[in-house]
Amino acid sequence: MVESLSRCVKWDASGGKSGSAFLKTLDDRFIAKELSRAELQAMETFAPAYFDYMSSAVTANRPTLLAKIFGCFKISFKKTHKEKSSRTKMTQMNLLVMENLFYDQQFSKIYDLKGSTRNRHVHVTGRINEVLLDENLIQTAHLAPFYLREHSKRIIRGALYNDSKFLADLNVMDYSLVVGVDSEKNELVVGIVDYIRTYTWDKKLESWVKDSAFLANRGEPTIVSPKQYRLRFLDAMERYFPIVPDRWMKHHDAPEEEINGVSDLWI
Repeated sequence: MVESLSRCVKWDASGGKSGSAFLKTLDDRFIAKELSRAELQAMETFAPAYFDYMSSAVTANRPTLLAKIFGCFKISFKKTHKEKSSRTKMTQMNLLVMENLFYDQQFSKIYDLKGSTRNRHVHVTGRINEVLLDENLIQTAHLAPFYLREHSKRIIRGALYNDSKFLADLNVMDYSLVVGVDSEKNELVVGIVDYIRTYTWDKKLESWVKDSAFLANRGEPTIVSPKQYRLRFLDAMERYFPIVPDRWMKHHDAPEEEINGVSDLWI
């Protein structure tokens, strides 16, 4: 891990709006995200609960979609200003190191899904590793839905239920389910990311304003409470990933071979 982190490059993580700096190791195994002061303070409470939860998941052989966190680190370095009187300034950066969900993978499409349709659409350009959002998926789902086999559906449903309950109990919201689509193998690689953000007083105020009569006709609120966010998230993911029709569901004249695009799940 140390060897990997010693060789990092700046990474333009499309899809995110936090403004945080991202680094990716040259071997593509780890991602490091710069933490704000508020996020670092939140980690003091979140980290012990997170590692307890992940440890219990391993012990009980319980699937989880939470992208694995390896720790928080503070980096200090000196920056020298090129002036007549050379001055040296100490700079610090707090980093969250986590796994790269898409290590050693090639995808035809990547989605960042929050279960909301408010401002969740991007113009498709066809760029490599372009990140699409909820509305992009909804627009194409009637032609190419993400059908899952019964076993995969059961795993993702259970993992989403447990993970989202864990996050809601810790007052966490605004997380995303990232989905990588491997069209050649008919596989989906999925994981929950951005689950450090807590429901602070400023988010409560924004939620109250959005829910007020003054903005009542402008669609669903951007910010909701963690419990509301969880319910909306679970409901959307249930619709986004339908179970594959079996011989009891499909038309009696359709041969079994006609069911295409069935995806296996990797978490």
